Amino acid sequence: MNDFSAFDGKQVLITGGVGFIGSNLARQLVTVGARVTLADSLIPLYGGNLFNIEDIRERITLNITDVRDPYSMTYLVQGKDYLFNLAGQTSHLDSMTDPRTDLDINAAAQLSILEACRQHNPGIKVVFASTRQLYGKPEYLPVDEAHPIRPVDVNGINKLAGEWYHLLYNNVYGVRACALRLTNTYGPGMRVKDARQTFLGIWIRNAIEGKPILVFGDGLQRRDFNYVDDAVEAMLLAALDVRADGQVFNLGSKEVMNLKQLAEILVELHPGTRFETVPFPPERKAIDIGDYYSNYDKIENQLGWHTKVDLRQGLAASLAYYGKYQRHYWDAT
Repeated sequence: MNDFSAFDGKQVLITGGVGFIGSNLARQLVTVGARVTLADSLIPLYGGNLFNIEDIRERITLNITDVRDPYSMTYLVQGKDYLFNLAGQTSHLDSMTDPRTDLDINAAAQLSILEACRQHNPGIKVVFASTRQLYGKPEYLPVDEAHPIRPVDVNGINKLAGEWYHLLYNNVYGVRACALRLTNTYGPGMRVKDARQTFLGIWIRNAIEGKPILVFGDGLQRRDFNYVDDAVEAMLLAALDVRADGQVFNLGSKEVMNLKQLAEILVELHPGTRFETVPFPPERKAIDIGDYYSNYDKIENQLGWHTKVDLRQGLAASLAYYGKYQRHYWDAT
């Protein structure tokens, strides 16, 4: 068990704090005594859900604002010890149909946030949530941080720009920052209204509703997955460790499986569930990356991070959560 008592009494800002990962991160931080401020636009498409923070609402400060508002962000970064920069547009399809909005949120707003830090709080430590999507179609597996970067969609390009702004401000201005390239993160609080955040959300919703899980293509695409608690732990470790400054780290798991195998596990865990393989929709096929799983030796060796929640355990917890609280998520923002 890692000791995160160093956050006790620290001022922490989480952008996208009412979303999936942000709310789970906030819950862990208040548990160790941090003074947490959440910034979230609560724009319907981007995954913020007030039920995510219902159990900690009296222990955090919530500021409903948009990271694209430079005046708000300038105010919010002041006096903070840590910034977990999680706000973003996550849908790959939306980035292709509305590229300008993706640019504004995932690139331009990130530069604005870092400028606010440079000018008003250069001592802050920033952890940026990046994505494995920026690698594009893998040339080799598992994918390590030295792998060529060839994004296959607008989202990947803009997330890459946001990531590199953070590294630039670390290297040039001394605003300590690092980036974690997340893989398929899942668990309680993920968006299940649609597949904008993760396909596993809609899979779990369909299982609970008795609808078939739709597996695109032949279902043999291999993936790795991280339960949200493991992703949160990686962020906390990166925030506290000076060895993370200026670095990029992959997250990942040794549990690698294809999507048919994943669907079969859900069938086992939730009796009555069934799945079907269906042709790829053309718009998804155009940006599909095929097999992907990470080499995460770097964060394991340098920061001591490793996964603790296995896939069956995490999926069971997710099914139980949405079985109990579905009314707060089915038609939520």
